[in-house]
Amino acid sequence: MNVQTRPDWRGLCAAALGLAMMAYGIYRGEMKVVLEKAINICLECIGIG
Repeated sequence: MNVQTRPDWRGLCAAALGLAMMAYGIYRGEMKVVLEKAINICLECIGIG
């Protein structure tokens, strides 16, 4: 059996980079825009919008 005893540094770096990009997007106010677009798409799918 191949037992991994330490975490893969590439996975940790990718996770840290993803979190940093999310934080930057939230800081810039992009979360509001994305949420509004998602709501509009949902409303179009159910036929209200």
